[in-house]
Amino acid sequence: MDAVTPPSAAGDVDTALTRAHRAEWAAVVASTARLTGDLDLAEECAQEAFARAVEVWPVRGIPDRPGAWLTTVAANRARDELRRRTALRRRLPLLVREDPPDDDACWHADDRLRLVFTCCHPALSREAQVGLTLRLVCGVSTGDVAAVLLVSEPTMAARITRAKRKIAVARIPFRVPDAAELPARIDVVCDVLYLVFTVGHAPPSGEARVRADLVDEAIALTRMLHGMLPKSRAVTGLLALMLLIDARRGTRDELLPDQDRSRWDRALIDEGLALLAAATTGAADRYAISAAIAAAHAQAPTWRGTDWARIVELYGLLGLAWPSPVVTLNRAVALGMRDGPAAGLAAVDAVSADPALSRYPYLPAARAAFLGELGRWDEAADAYAAAAVLAGSTAERERLRGQTADARLRAAVDNSEGGEAGPVTVDG
Repeated sequence: MDAVTPPSAAGDVDTALTRAHRAEWAAVVASTARLTGDLDLAEECAQEAFARAVEVWPVRGIPDRPGAWLTTVAANRARDELRRRTALRRRLPLLVREDPPDDDACWHADDRLRLVFTCCHPALSREAQVGLTLRLVCGVSTGDVAAVLLVSEPTMAARITRAKRKIAVARIPFRVPDAAELPARIDVVCDVLYLVFTVGHAPPSGEARVRADLVDEAIALTRMLHGMLPKSRAVTGLLALMLLIDARRGTRDELLPDQDRSRWDRALIDEGLALLAAATTGAADRYAISAAIAAAHAQAPTWRGTDWARIVELYGLLGLAWPSPVVTLNRAVALGMRDGPAAGLAAVDAVSADPALSRYPYLPAARAAFLGELGRWDEAADAYAAAAVLAGSTAERERLRGQTADARLRAAVDNSEGGEAGPVTVDG
């Protein structure tokens, strides 16, 4: 077992556990799945390893290498369970391994990709692929996965359970596809990695404005894929998109209109622009188009000085490549910036009936901002309040409550001047 420090204070242990869960969850699940060939058992053992850490670390101290400690505990728990399942040991493993199981409880560099490709197997539905990856690879709660995919939590839980069962029954391999298979498998993996990035960039719950662990994980895995498939326009465009958005990470405490652009990471922007140029040498896909939108924001001197006509055009192209109510909403916001708040409000209202957006807080937030610009502060306050109810993260909820209070104050004094906040954007 790894060396440990002296007994630790409760606060230090809580911090260490939080960091370990964010940084090591995928490693623990993936390495245990390699050992057991059973995703359900791997997840169960990972959860028990963290529960054991809650009991042990305050007494024995925090390990020097928390990930190795957790992986060892999970592996030992898995071996104990497999010994008890003597009948199971005489059957074929639930996951087909093309290499022998590793008896050393160590982390392998490609295990994260093994787990991603297993969760994204074409035998599973797209919704199941996304949900299973977010849950197993990233440790995202089922409720947060449901919020990202705009479905109810029970629906998402059922999808994840069915997906695990199908992997077991179909004996889906726990491996990265070979070179001949990769191109046909890459699209869904890109979709999933993009959603992992989205959850990190705009967490649907919790205290943080950005979950850096998920953002970094998504970028690291996408870089790994780009190294394997450097000529894939999908992977190249996706990496460009992530870098261009992540360049603004240091200013995420403010909405995009209010961010200090001098604090954006110019090195990431330059790298993203170079990747975007490579991704658009042929027909642009959804990621290249999305990256072009992010590039337009990255290159604009100010919010008001953004090339909104270009962004409206790009969202139109994105809607053709990737029909989505969120894309339609984003285009409505951009149209309002180009043509004025009345046009923007009309465009937002036109998409508001879509049931997929019924739990989406950025819809009422966008309405509220346009209503405020029109001086309709009572309505704006109600819309901000509705957005605050839907917001999952504490930071976003508090910001929307503040905007609600400000709108009510403006309504009380009948002050329709100085509405410079601008609409909330999903990209922000």
